[in-house]
Amino acid sequence: MKLSTKSTYGLRAILNIALKCNGDAVPISDISRRESISVQYLEQLLNKLRHEGFVRSVRGPRGGYIMARGPEKITIRDIVKTLEGDISPIYCITSKKDLKALCARSKSCVTRIVWLKLAKAIDDCLESMTLEDLCAEAKKIKYHQARR
Repeated sequence: MKLSTKSTYGLRAILNIALKCNGDAVPISDISRRESISVQYLEQLLNKLRHEGFVRSVRGPRGGYIMARGPEKITIRDIVKTLEGDISPIYCITSKKDLKALCARSKSCVTRIVWLKLAKAIDDCLESMTLEDLCAEAKKIKYHQARR
């Protein structure tokens, strides 16, 4: 399984906003410059995160994005799932109720248990970490200062 740039860039974008928790809006152009991500792509990603209630947009000359929820209340799984959709290492174990996604062997597939365990491990890992945890790590390595 390979996560797309939606997750990697989206996580970096929301981390930029969370690190500036003093209430000031973070302009999308600042995030774009710091993270080397196009403004257009950031708009798509932040729109999804806004729609799910993680961030809010602020209009005006001092506009940009602010956190809508505390970073301690947002898991990495929440962010990845919002940006990627279903997180699954292989198509036959998606949580969708779509029977077309299941292969003809799914009921008797011995290897399917490997993929189910892997999916659970990934899910548990992403669920165990919050955006606040990443903020703490970023502060340790001075992430934000290195990206000015």
